Amino acid sequence: MKEVTQVRFEVKILMENKTLTRLYHLLFPCISSTAKSCVELYHSGQRISGVYTIDPDGSGAFNVYCDQTTSGGGWTVFQKRMDGSVDFNRTWHDYKHGFGNLVGEFWLGLDKINRLTQNKTKNMLRVDLGVTARQTVHAEYEWFGIGNGTTDYRLYIGNMTNASVSFDSLNPHKDLNFGTWDRDPANCVLKRGGGWWYGRSNDCAVWSNLNGIYPYCRKETWADIHWKNLDPNNPKGSAPTSTEMKIRPVDFF
Repeated sequence: MKEVTQVRFEVKILMENKTLTRLYHLLFPCISSTAKSCVELYHSGQRISGVYTIDPDGSGAFNVYCDQTTSGGGWTVFQKRMDGSVDFNRTWHDYKHGFGNLVGEFWLGLDKINRLTQNKTKNMLRVDLGVTARQTVHAEYEWFGIGNGTTDYRLYIGNMTNASVSFDSLNPHKDLNFGTWDRDPANCVLKRGGGWWYGRSNDCAVWSNLNGIYPYCRKETWADIHWKNLDPNNPKGSAPTSTEMKIRPVDFF
């Protein structure tokens, strides 16, 4: 067995025009290959949340934000909002390829999310929602994935399993296709905001839209950032103050 070499890494994260330097020591054999996931990074000793490079299927590496602290860590974050600094009313091209800043608000990109969830029953989903600046709730789903571009990135999702939300507002969008304002057969995005997963019928029923207008617009438009019954005690309580959508393998532990 080869001796494990102690390697010292200096991680520089550029955020708000300030370079923050974090020094930490890890013990693991040096390897040159790119990790496949945030979980692989976690198990190799990378326990600090931040931006890393992964290649899930060998078809090309890209950067992701790894959440290595929430509920045990190992999460790959693919959507994050907290201050309205990034416009989410974007084109199909933007949602396909991704936009925003991985250390701020961002959408990772439908193509990348599809690559991360090729085997949809092997990945669980966690959604974190800010009710107020000091209160956060969550919902976890037993499995999650999206189709490829030929299916318009259809949403596949299992049952909600572990949750502190009062209502499952994502499962009603199960098996629906993704739409944006410039690729919207039923004109739902024009009515409801997004991109998000909508049906092709004209009623455009919506239970959630975490890519809607932030913080919220007039309630009657239903185009605001939205999770139904997020806070039943507040008449405007369906608009979260922050959101994160993230995945990790179901067999993480």
